[in-house]
Amino acid sequence: MTEEFHRIKRLPPYVLEVVNRLKAKARAEGRDIIDFGMGNPDMPTPKHIVDKLVETVSDPRTHRYSASRGIPGLRKAQAGYYERRFGVKLNPDTEIIATLGSKEGLANLAQAISAPGDVILVPNPSYPIHAFGFIISGGVVRHLPGAVPPGEEYLRALERALKHSVPAPSALVLNYPSNPTGFVADLDFYKEVVKIAKQHDLILISDLAYAEIYFDDNPPPPSLLEVPGAKDISVEFTSLSKTFAMPGWRVGFAVGNERLISALGRVKSYLDYGAFTPIQVAAAAALNGPTDCIEEIRGIYQTRRDILIDSMGRAGWDIPKPAAGMFAWAPIPEKFAHLGSLAFSTLLLEHADVAVAAGIGFGEYGDDHVRIGFVENEQRTRQAVRNVKKFLSDADRVLANFDPNGGTIVQYPGKKA
Repeated sequence: MTEEFHRIKRLPPYVLEVVNRLKAKARAEGRDIIDFGMGNPDMPTPKHIVDKLVETVSDPRTHRYSASRGIPGLRKAQAGYYERRFGVKLNPDTEIIATLGSKEGLANLAQAISAPGDVILVPNPSYPIHAFGFIISGGVVRHLPGAVPPGEEYLRALERALKHSVPAPSALVLNYPSNPTGFVADLDFYKEVVKIAKQHDLILISDLAYAEIYFDDNPPPPSLLEVPGAKDISVEFTSLSKTFAMPGWRVGFAVGNERLISALGRVKSYLDYGAFTPIQVAAAAALNGPTDCIEEIRGIYQTRRDILIDSMGRAGWDIPKPAAGMFAWAPIPEKFAHLGSLAFSTLLLEHADVAVAAGIGFGEYGDDHVRIGFVENEQRTRQAVRNVKKFLSDADRVLANFDPNGGTIVQYPGKKA
């Protein structure tokens, strides 16, 4: 058994995991790594949600197999959230399904709706599962420019892709607020996308995981399903991971078109029994409960964003402020730009004890950026900035001693060496 498995051959090393291995090695050497690399909320889950979990888990009846689609109370809670937040009415029995986080839902939807050779339109850069969920399923990915804000340029690229792709694309992935860029779409943009999609018989898949993480006086990010008629062709994913600081709980949702939800439900019924019932009960309590905890979490991210970006600017690294999300999409400083994102991330880890996510992990068009998560407290963020400032001031010495063949450099599929 020496030949590599077919699907494994289609997957490159997971770049974010490559950086994780470097972090683990550094920590094993006793170094204190300030980790902005993962989008892993560090705040505790609000107490009323944890209390509901503890209360429910004490009942042995909840220890049995759960419901793959999600318990009825959880699906009703999600329907209530969509009506309050977006003004969108959903049938909890046919238009909502609970998933093990939005990532699992996206991957299983890809299995459900795509056939080998199907062309899927995906932004680049974008969160890896958006492309690789379909690649694992045998689909073919065509990239759209994820590095430009949602608007006319993006829509022109979409029209070109639809005109020149053979076979015609079957689905389009949208992700606003975007991971990693932080771009936010408005309803006018979504209306144009829905119009184009209906003309070309295109399924729309919206990843709205960062719906509640928005800043300043910006309006709350809208749902694609707010567009009249969007539900005819769309499914949208949300998650409690960021909204309620529940990443390890693995609670997400797919909502929208009944046929798409049914297809996802059929695949899931073969693969899992759903999340542990006490987790689902606690998740319903989160959605039905007070919202002040959401505002508090949002405020923490905004404070961290402001401290990080303002301080980095004073240290010599200019980074745009995102309007939403929990990441800064930072252009690599000019002196290091020629190295690419993985080599730069490696140097930052080696010389400044600061971990960031290499932009190439989100697609080859992200290789001139790194992603910085707002996941460290104020004190550690300021320490990281001091380390980075020293690193940037030593740029000439660092580059003079850099061996481009000595690090772990991974090429993203399609990226020329």
